[in-house]
Amino acid sequence: MDRIVRRVLSTLVVAVFLAAPVAWVPAALAEGGTVKFIPHAGLRIVDPHWTTAYVSRNHSYLVYDTLFAMDKDFKPQPQMVDKWSASKDGLTYTFTLRKGMKWHDGAPVTARDAVASLKRWELKGPIGIKLAAVTQSLEATGELVFTLVLKEPFGLVLDALAKPSGEVPFIIPERLAATDPSKQIEDYTGSGPFKFVREEFQPGAKSVYVRFADYLPRAEPPNNLSGGKVVHVDRVEWVAIPDNNTAAAALNAGEVDMYESPPVDLLPLLKTSGKVTIQVMDPLGFQMGLRFNHLQPPFNNAAMRKAVLYMVNQDDVMTVVAGSDPDFHRACNAIFFCNTPFGNTAGAEDVKQDFAKAKQLLAEAGYKGEKVVMMDPTDLNVLHSAVLATVPQLRKGGLNVEVQAMDWGTLLTRRTSKEPSDKGGWNMLITAGSGADLIFPLSNFFINPLCDKGWFGWYCDPKMQALQDQWTRTADPAKSQALRVDMQREAYAAVPFAPLGQYQQPMAYRGLTGVVPAVVPVFWGLKKQ
Repeated sequence: MDRIVRRVLSTLVVAVFLAAPVAWVPAALAEGGTVKFIPHAGLRIVDPHWTTAYVSRNHSYLVYDTLFAMDKDFKPQPQMVDKWSASKDGLTYTFTLRKGMKWHDGAPVTARDAVASLKRWELKGPIGIKLAAVTQSLEATGELVFTLVLKEPFGLVLDALAKPSGEVPFIIPERLAATDPSKQIEDYTGSGPFKFVREEFQPGAKSVYVRFADYLPRAEPPNNLSGGKVVHVDRVEWVAIPDNNTAAAALNAGEVDMYESPPVDLLPLLKTSGKVTIQVMDPLGFQMGLRFNHLQPPFNNAAMRKAVLYMVNQDDVMTVVAGSDPDFHRACNAIFFCNTPFGNTAGAEDVKQDFAKAKQLLAEAGYKGEKVVMMDPTDLNVLHSAVLATVPQLRKGGLNVEVQAMDWGTLLTRRTSKEPSDKGGWNMLITAGSGADLIFPLSNFFINPLCDKGWFGWYCDPKMQALQDQWTRTADPAKSQALRVDMQREAYAAVPFAPLGQYQQPMAYRGLTGVVPAVVPVFWGLKKQ
């Protein structure tokens, strides 16, 4: 990871992380109890390598662990790894796992598990695919030791293993990692601080986790996703409550303890009890975007995608999504996030709402009013609100949009279809990405150019891929930033997605201490009062 990246991120996150200091409490002082949590969406997919859905990622951080993890400065720190070394030529990495780690079934964690997990993970996302492409061998060389030998230097090895979001390299048992990559695993044995209670799982409604008594936390204090994952509660229950008013009332009444994504317009209500803490845990926040299906007409035509850029007004969308307070959102045409040195606007200098230009571009593209299907996850408030705000703009710009309502779980399944929209496929969807993913080219799924191996929508762009390849090979900060500018310009030429704005999402909780600020909700460190 660029040194300049870490310096900038350090200044961005320090205020948030220092605003809520976490007291380091030994495991011996654990108090027990149950924490009830309202996730931003109902959990359905529990395979840690299967989807980039953030609700599945959040679930996986309870059940599984990673070899490395990002601290608050987004610097990779050893997690399951005890020690590591790299050869002088940067081609050979040797990793030794910590002694005493166990799977939830009592079996020891071995290097073979790590190797098998990484090989399964490498099939799922751009960083893993890039790493696999430059790998000569990856094998266990001891019970707790494995070695990675590269064909050529790859400066992002540790960053890849510590990837905090999107396709996270969670480690699973070797026997499960051998599962056909086209199938989800059916055994959810992990080595993380909590065990998943499969018997109580109600897909989309409820998931339950109990403390893993044999989990071996690191000695360091918790720091974002790194450090000691000391658990002080016996049980965590996720309860999906799609209606926001009902969810807010449940938190105010003390029926639940944490509410991941309360709408900003409900924050005043939550504050009335005097017992609820409102806190932004992730200082970078999210970027929202309208994703096109690049395989199917009409958005297999770049001119059609370009027209959409001139239909949307980001301020209007963000006001609906994140409220009227400008402190929580902003318009942004930067692919690599505004308010960072990477947030340039190359190629987007004239991009703003202009319906006349949008209709002109539609005509030049040969659009004849064909129906385009927008998927609408009605049970996921932030995305449903974005659909409600964006669709009228698209229609006014000249698109014949048909909104098809569904729950989030159905959308996650349907977005995998490459069929035409009248055969179970789709044309457009709206989603959001964490800044922790998007500020780095290889983890920015919106501009992932890997065609049929890429993120849903299957953007295919050899020029973007070449730019990303160059970026992985440079250690010069100035060259790195110049390549980001070139990628930004290419993104506005090829239009893999249409930016809809940036926003921050506060979390609300009550009756808890030691809540760890992190880029995902975590359940270690916290205690019930």
